[in-house]
Amino acid sequence: MKYPFPSGTIFQLPFGRTPDLSAMQQDNSTDLETVGSVLSSAIGVSSNLNARKVVLEVCDTIVKRGGRLAGAGIVGILQKMEKDSKGLIFGKRTVVAMDGGLYEHYPQYRKYLQDAVNELLGWEISKNVIIEHSKDGSGIGAALLAAANSKYALKL
Repeated sequence: MKYPFPSGTIFQLPFGRTPDLSAMQQDNSTDLETVGSVLSSAIGVSSNLNARKVVLEVCDTIVKRGGRLAGAGIVGILQKMEKDSKGLIFGKRTVVAMDGGLYEHYPQYRKYLQDAVNELLGWEISKNVIIEHSKDGSGIGAALLAAANSKYALKL
């Protein structure tokens, strides 16, 4: 397939801020107007419809990969917890708290992450895995870790 970009333009310039990718993926217009606008404003490239379609496909591939990798990471952690707890995790409701703008503001990323969890665990197990956005999850996690650590430090 011949890509409709002039040589030496788009892929050599800084491109791909998360809000831009998200806006482009949510473009449902027939001429992909938002994609064209982002390409023009973010990197100064004018584009035709074919170029916009290619950019949209590349964006989707990048986001799908990221979401699926994150989903696989969650499944790996859950499987380790299941093994360590000798079967106490799967079959019960398990909530996974996600923090960050990517999960919060990017619906396609959330969908791909959830799809990966469903695919890897199967419906019977994954229906009990709830992935929720948690504001300041990093701070809360750090506080819990510090509290747990201080408990053990007193015993030493």
